[in-house]
Amino acid sequence: MKLLITGGAGFVGARLARTLLARGTLAGKTLTQIVLADQFAPPADLMADARVQARTGALLAQAPSLADEGFDGVFHLASAVSGECEADFELGLRSNLDTTRALLDGFRLSGKAPRFVFSSSVAVFGPDPAVPMPSVVTDTTLPAPQTSYGAQKLICEHLVADYTRKGYIDGRAARLMTVTVRPGKPNGAASSFFSGIIREPLAGVESLCPVSAEVSHPVASPARTVDGLIAVYEASREAFNGRTAMNLPALNVKVGEMLAALEHVAGSAVRARVRFERDERIAGIVANWPTGATAARATALGLKPDTSFADIVRQYIADCEKLPNAAQTLAGLAR
Repeated sequence: MKLLITGGAGFVGARLARTLLARGTLAGKTLTQIVLADQFAPPADLMADARVQARTGALLAQAPSLADEGFDGVFHLASAVSGECEADFELGLRSNLDTTRALLDGFRLSGKAPRFVFSSSVAVFGPDPAVPMPSVVTDTTLPAPQTSYGAQKLICEHLVADYTRKGYIDGRAARLMTVTVRPGKPNGAASSFFSGIIREPLAGVESLCPVSAEVSHPVASPARTVDGLIAVYEASREAFNGRTAMNLPALNVKVGEMLAALEHVAGSAVRARVRFERDERIAGIVANWPTGATAARATALGLKPDTSFADIVRQYIADCEKLPNAAQTLAGLAR
């Protein structure tokens, strides 16, 4: 089986690749090759595996040639993030919308219909005067995105559904919750602080929280996120139950509860490294996001949310002990 992971050098993509390589199979088929396509090279531990190849460069330019490689399956994770898309509208259109359509068109023209998992986002939901957003969004809540990133993800959901209807791909879109804790330095996502208020204090570095302790949001650990992506891929067409996007499971948690879990796991001195300093831009974006989510369709596939945020913190600490990039990053932050 030949598999493509776009965004394969990124945190979620690399973790997905490691998980699949360790399993050796996907949907009952032996994995013979995984191609990681990204703007930068994948981590060295992945490239050391003979089954892994890299395609490095802008994905928009690579899309036609990638589609001609004859992939059996695709995880399309590559994306510009929320804050970047708000700051640079053209970047968001090019990286998210244009690239996804180019990839889909490549598969349409190739004549081979791969199984195709698209990573959408909880950011497709938002409040609108005509469509009030419930406090907890469900699989059937009408999306009304309030950011360019969310709008681009929603458009791509519909493209994946339509290309599936036409038989060009076997597509399924999964709405990821905010993944935390991510290793590395803060990125351009408005949600970056959800990881920063845990990651930096654990590394001995002060972190600023730009929203109040009462802000609630649906989150998921990296492990549960990867489990969700794999389950969506392996689901039969009937089990996926339609062509519309599916919410992945969420732990609905307040910022204050996240910090309490950090203190419970790592102690009061670590918790004290987080200081509240409101950022109106970020707070304004977050105010238009759901405060919670449910995932009935994902539950039917056997998926479950994380049991507690303390467990998510512990998972990150364990990752720092065994994942090369996470460990190096944590050590670098502590210096």
